[in-house]
Amino acid sequence: MANIIISNLQDKIDITEELKALIIKAANTVLSMEKVSDNVEVSIALVDDIYIQKLNHQYRNINAPTDVLSFAMRETVEGENSLNVYEEELLGDVVISLERAKSQALEYGHSFQREVGFLVVHGILHLLGYDHESEEEKVVMRQKEEEILKTIDLTRGI
Repeated sequence: MANIIISNLQDKIDITEELKALIIKAANTVLSMEKVSDNVEVSIALVDDIYIQKLNHQYRNINAPTDVLSFAMRETVEGENSLNVYEEELLGDVVISLERAKSQALEYGHSFQREVGFLVVHGILHLLGYDHESEEEKVVMRQKEEEILKTIDLTRGI
């Protein structure tokens, strides 16, 4: 299993052991299904809307909160299916706004856990080089997300 480091940088939503376990399970499932070596480390920061808005403004020049941001430590090469990791390596950072996750769970009519799981999966897929800039990329990424979420019993409506 990969080394998943969770940092709670917010105080608006309680972080339970069950939520931490879900985050670790979701992260490791993505990495396993994408055949990424166990020798990677992923940092997951749990933040509030104010914190993620600052990052979104600083790195994407969008002065608004978002649900998840990913910061890859290295990019995949076009045509490469996965990252080849030979020694322990920091894959990257995923930053998740728990405030946004809570409001989106209500908006989409599913559980907070499902939304957090989705955001972990989405963020790590970005670390692995997936994107949704074009319609074709979006379809591929959405299919991957749903397949992974189904594997960990976090389908829509749950």
